[in-house]
Parts: sequence; C-alpha cells; structure tokens
Amino acid sequence: MKRTLSALLIVLPFFCFCQVRGQTQSAGQQSLSDTIDLLPASIVALHPKAGETKGLELEYSDRLAHDGGALLNHINGIASIRKSGVYGFDPVLRGFKYDQLNVVINGTQTASAACPNRMDPPTSQMAPNMIQRIEVLKGPHGLRYGCSFGGTINFIPLPPQFSESGRVYGRLSGGYESNGGVIRSEGMLGLSNSWSDLALFASWSDGNDYTTGDGLTVASQFMRASFGGSLGLKLSDSQVLKLSVTRNLARDADFPSLPMDLRTDDTWLISVNHEASFKNAHLTAWKTSIYTSLVDHSMDNYEKPMDPRMVNAETLATTQNYGGRTEGSWSFDRSRLYAGLDFRLEAAEGNREREFLMGPNAGNIVYDNVWQDGQIIRSGLFGEYHIRAGGIRWMASARLEINSSDINNPGPDFSAIYPETSTTQFNPGISLGGTKQFTERFSLGFWVGRAQRSGSLTERFINYFPVGQDPYEMLGNPMLDPEVNNQADVNLRWSAEKTVIQLDLFAAYLQDFISSYIDTTLNPSIPSSPGVRRYSNIDRAFKTGFEASWSQQLPVGLKHRFSVAYTWAQDLVKDQPLPEIAPLDLRYHLSGNYFKRRLSPYITFRYVVEQNRISPEFGEKASPSFGLIDLGLSFQVHRIFGITAGVQNLLDVNYYEHLTRSSRGVNAQPIYAPGRSFFLSFNLDFR
Repeated sequence: MKRTLSALLIVLPFFCFCQVRGQTQSAGQQSLSDTIDLLPASIVALHPKAGETKGLELEYSDRLAHDGGALLNHINGIASIRKSGVYGFDPVLRGFKYDQLNVVINGTQTASAACPNRMDPPTSQMAPNMIQRIEVLKGPHGLRYGCSFGGTINFIPLPPQFSESGRVYGRLSGGYESNGGVIRSEGMLGLSNSWSDLALFASWSDGNDYTTGDGLTVASQFMRASFGGSLGLKLSDSQVLKLSVTRNLARDADFPSLPMDLRTDDTWLISVNHEASFKNAHLTAWKTSIYTSLVDHSMDNYEKPMDPRMVNAETLATTQNYGGRTEGSWSFDRSRLYAGLDFRLEAAEGNREREFLMGPNAGNIVYDNVWQDGQIIRSGLFGEYHIRAGGIRWMASARLEINSSDINNPGPDFSAIYPETSTTQFNPGISLGGTKQFTERFSLGFWVGRAQRSGSLTERFINYFPVGQDPYEMLGNPMLDPEVNNQADVNLRWSAEKTVIQLDLFAAYLQDFISSYIDTTLNPSIPSSPGVRRYSNIDRAFKTGFEASWSQQLPVGLKHRFSVAYTWAQDLVKDQPLPEIAPLDLRYHLSGNYFKRRLSPYITFRYVVEQNRISPEFGEKASPSFGLIDLGLSFQVHRIFGITAGVQNLLDVNYYEHLTRSSRGVNAQPIYAPGRSFFLSFNLDFR
C-alpha cells in the first residue's frame, strides 16, 4: 500500500495538466498518419470507417475473440507462443518476444503478466470488441510509446462519438465453433450528444476440450468475460476528457503444457485521457493520460492428471502497473515535432504453496516466494521530428529512459547468490530514417535505429520457478546488463491502381542479448526438476529476415493477397540458432464482393515449412511442415444484420505450430491444434 501511494504521489503531480483554449482538431489522427507513412508498420482495422481501405480489415466476427493476441496472428510476420490450445497467445515479432515487445493500449497503458509462466500475457488483457485498430511498429524506431526494442504493438480503442443531437447506438454479436463447443458473444450500447459519449460493453466466451486432426482430445476448457465502459466529455471546443474502465475475468483455463492450470484471473484496467488542441500557434495539440492496471491471478494443479499425485500446488500472484504520459505536438511549415515524458511503475508479488502428499515430507506445506515483491520504475523523455527535405520524408526519434529496480521481500536463497539487488540503468535509444518517392508508383524507405532494454521482472527476480521452454527452474539475475538492438530496416513499395507489392527487410545486431544458461552449481527447489537455469547476457547475436506481400484487385469482384515472412537468428558466441524462431510462413487469401458488397465469400491457404533451425540446448525440437485451408461466407442480410459461416482447417490436418509448447509428463508431446471446425456468427449493428 505504501508503494502504491508513493507511486500515485509521483505520477499525479508529474502529469497535472493546466487548462488550455483553442479550436478542436484531431491530433491523434495526424499522429497515426505520420507514423504509418514513415515507419515499417502494419495496421489491423477492427472498426474501419466507411470506405477506408488502409491496413488489414478484419471481419466483425473478429471482435468476438476472447484474446487480443489471437488477432495479431492475422498480421504477416507475427507468430504466437502457445502454452494452451486456445488461450493466452503470446506474440513473437521477428523473433522478439515477451518484454522485448512494447505492448500498450493507446500508446500508454499496459498490464504485466501475474502468472510467472505468462498464462496472462499483456495481449490477453486487450478487449477486442472495444479496439478500433492495432498498430504494429516494427523495430527500434517507434520510440514515442516506450522502449521499442523489437517493436511496439499499440491497441487503439474506439474514440468518443459525439453527435449534434442525442442518439443511441450499439451492436450485438454472437458465434459458435463446433470443435470444442465454443460459444462467443459480445455487445456494446452507447448514448451520445454534443458534449458527452457513454459507451458500455461486455463480452463472454466459453469453450471445452477440442479434438485434433487425428481425433485426439486436447484439454482446452476456458471461460473468459470482459465488461466495462468509457465516458468521453467535450469540455470545450478544444478539449476532450475520456475515462475508461475495463474488468476482465478468466476462469478454469486448461494449460496442458504447464504444471498448473489457470484457476482465476481478475484484472482492472483504468485510464484517464485528456486531449487539447490549439489554433494559430506552432503548438497544435497536447495529450496527457494516467492509468492503473491491476492483475490478480491464481493457478493450481488440482485437476491435472497425475499418477501418483505427489504434491498439490497452488500459486497466488498479483501485478500492478501505475503510470502516465504527456506529449505535445508542434507544427511548422514543412515539419512536425512530438516531445513528451512518460512514467511507469511495475510491481509483482506472489507465493507458491506446495502440500506434500507422499514421501518423507508427506503432510508438510512449503511456501515459495516467486516474485519476491520486485518492482521496476521507468521514467522516460522522448522526442520525434518529421521533416520533408530533398524530396525525402525524414524522421528522427530519440528516447532516454531511467530504469530503477529492486526487491522488497528477497528470498534467503536468492539473497545468498545476489546480496545486492538494487540497480539503476540509463537506456538511450535513437532512430533515423526516411522515405523517398522515386516515381508515382515506387518508394523506398530506410531506417537505422539503436534501442537499449533493461531486464524484465522475470529476468531479474524470478525465484526458482520453471518458466522457460524446458522444465529447468529459472533464477533471475538483478545484475543483468541492458541488451542492445542495432537494427536497420528497408522498405520497398510498388503500387498501381489495382496492385500493391511491398517488401520489408531487416537486420539486427544484438549486444548483451538476455538469455540463460544451466548453472550446475545450483540446486533446484523441487528435487524432480532437472536443474536450474540462470539468466545471463550473450555478448553477440544476430537476426535477419523479411516480410513480403502482394495484393491485387482481380476481375469479377475478386481480390487476392499473398504474403510470406521469415526470420533467421543466430547466437554468434556459441554459433548455434537462437531458440523459438518461427519458420517460413506463406499465406494466400482470395475473396470476393458481390451484390453491392452484401455477399463476400473467401478462401485462405496457409503453408508453414518445417523448422530445423533449433536450439537443443533449450530443449527445442524440430517441427514438421503443414498446410491449411479455411473457407467462409459473409452475407449482409439487412443494413443492420449480417451472418458469417465457414469451416476452419477444412482438410482436418493434424498439425502444431513450432512455437507451441509441449505437454508435460512421461508421455510429453506437442499440443496439436484443433482439427476441422465449423463456425457460425451473426452481427446486429445499430449506428
């Protein structure tokens, strides 16, 4: 409690904002446009405006997803680490994962996984039915929104919808998937007028075990619900204040690759945002936000099939995030400047309880201090400058972050190894790039950037807990050096009236890359564990790869899109592949629009090659190739009513993703994905 109050006392005065006057203008939209045009980026539009075609548009049924991470799998170049068949997808972008990716809501708010094994990654806390679009900024270039080491994933919520006359709006959607008996529903109800907009939303999903292509049953029960609302107030013609509150609930989610299952997950996401605009001045807008994210998580092994059952285990853990951000934008004749400050306090605490049922310790209960009440405080100063000069649209970005961390309740074994746990590190970041339009159809973009990231709560403070790819217990290292990413990106784009071809290339030279090694001098806390891994730095590593896409309008109402992504990664010290790198992934999507866009059939083909570049040191195994076909048909029955039906994995292929973890136990095997599944969804939209 004292730490919480101290954080609020720091944040609130720091982000106090004085009243301003002027004329309304959408600084947020200008910021998005500049970002898209100048950075290697992908945009997913969940609620596209009428006639909007920029980015990848998802169907209304995608708002029914219970996990924001699942939506990211639509983006070329993003894969997911999966420890459950249907829950907690943890994104991997170009081989960067976990805290190497900056996952935020509206450029500011985030949530920290309370589960040491990341059953609840930050993306799982994003409510898809209240998201307008997702920006994926690739590489260490989008430094405005935090430490973008490998990239930034920015979930943009729906903005307030003010109307001159009072109106009521809303929608209701529902869906069913045959494999696993998954039922989904979501809805939103809004009331707006010229000075206020109140939107209330809710979603609920529930599923059971599914079957693979070979007919095997995979434990995949889950229940997920979200509800909340947002209130937008137009304080004047130049000012808008928005309050957002989201409550996420999860119950009884199976994780066959982990020693425990999720029992409960309760999360609060609360934020206050203020936007002001100015007229007749270089200062055009100022945006300020404060937020808190609170996660309460419990997991246990009570329903795990164990024979013999040696121990009952339960872990209760919580994380807290408090922070804020303030940013101004200035406009000049041929340039624009963004500058601001941000702050974030991240803390975690929790204990594992083990009750021995057999053996010499039968009847005893042992408590393990998992997170050690660790905390990290980040304070950042950032700036971004856009200018047109010499026929090139230049962008320069810089960030300086102070990262302070410590443990408030160290375990005795941890203290014996690390008597000093408090560190303060300075992490600079810089990026420079530009886009040149050589012809009306062809453009070239080139960026170079350097970002530095300190270790996460897990990498610094985890206390003898198996959170890696293999069953070794992981031990944090509070003395980790910050890892550094030196990256170059090249973007080639050719467009005609009905065709767009794009190629994104990247190369990243990594210094002091954070990894781990088996420390044979340490004994695990659980005798059955094979040993202990300690987090450490790798002097040198390298990643390179590409994403390519070809989109084209075809005759007779058809259009298609072909995309491919590949990443190659190497530990330059040991001269072996880095672990958990997704293989070459090819996708083809063919769709049509008929009867004034009321009827929309589609077919999707995906082929993933085998992955033989693996790291045996981390227990990684090669994965076979697979090919999938999905079919679907959407029909807009009425202006306000539409239905979608189709089948996923049409050929009932038995497959698994390379980044999917294997099940535990003597007969450990990969968690195979669902086999053939028929789905049906509907949508009622009252605008």
